[in-house]
Amino acid sequence: MMRFIDWRNGTGMRIHELMSSPLPLLLVTALFAANASGADAYQAYPTKSIRFIVPSAAGSGTDILARTLGQKLGERWGQSVIVDNRDGAGGVIGTELAARSAPDGYTLYMGFTGPLAVSPALYKKLPYDPLKDFAPVSLIDSSPVILVIHPSVAATSVKELIALAKARPGSLNFGSAGSGTIGHMSGEMFKTMSRTSMTHVPYKSVSQAVSDLLGGQLQFMFHVAPAVMPHVKAGKLRALGVTSHNRWAILPDLPSIDEAGLPGYESTVWHGVLVPARTPVQLVNRLHQEIVNNIMKRGDVRETFAAQWIEPLGSTPDDFAKFLKADIERSRKIVKDAGIGTE
Repeated sequence: MMRFIDWRNGTGMRIHELMSSPLPLLLVTALFAANASGADAYQAYPTKSIRFIVPSAAGSGTDILARTLGQKLGERWGQSVIVDNRDGAGGVIGTELAARSAPDGYTLYMGFTGPLAVSPALYKKLPYDPLKDFAPVSLIDSSPVILVIHPSVAATSVKELIALAKARPGSLNFGSAGSGTIGHMSGEMFKTMSRTSMTHVPYKSVSQAVSDLLGGQLQFMFHVAPAVMPHVKAGKLRALGVTSHNRWAILPDLPSIDEAGLPGYESTVWHGVLVPARTPVQLVNRLHQEIVNNIMKRGDVRETFAAQWIEPLGSTPDDFAKFLKADIERSRKIVKDAGIGTE
């Protein structure tokens, strides 16, 4: 008779309770067999191909990260990891698809700032709840964006740009890849905190916005380093600062906007792997172990990330959940302070 074992099986009864109950021995044996088969199933995972949903276009930074991780997962597991690009509506289309997928460990989702942190703050109705419909696996990276201006703008620092905006209210235009994107939110927060009047010009694509900035139709914008730093190096744009609280190790000579004239300013873009809510915790932990401990530490993976101007992070599922909740609240404050309309 086993009386002192404190482990609980799937029925919620302790083993000694089962052994002393009138349940037939056959049922007790079946319960132990079910537990064993479940453990074996998790150990054998995965036994078929995995879909990796990316809510952005092929070739985008988000897509490259997902393909890098997916390829290495596939090599380790001997199973195909198929990237499924579902672009549209600022990432909402792909995010909804991921949220409604079966929670069986065979659908991964590469989330990022827009659909998971900004859209919930910007729109009253979304077809998903990022906190309830997903189980975080790991935060992959968190990087600043760059404040860049056209060389014709008479400002060589953040303080000078703010002074110019105050001297010429409403005359400076900043572009973005659309409402609710990191470029839009970063600009709105800059405008609110500096107490200036500037005009946001949304575009259908970031390439169009960058093209107009290079042509002088826009005066400045906030965007990720891979898209703007080549133009800075070529002398076609001028970089004034990064949006992280402190200087960015990748661009150590560029001041943060916080230190350059706008204390308290901070805005970052991030990516993270999530799965549908109710995915068994054993599979979430298995994915976390593989991605953070076995893949993101590889030299070739870190080189691929570096080519995208990304510093790999890695986090526990719980820490990622806390990070996501805090970022949603931060986005809501920006939306409220800027008076951005929601729908």
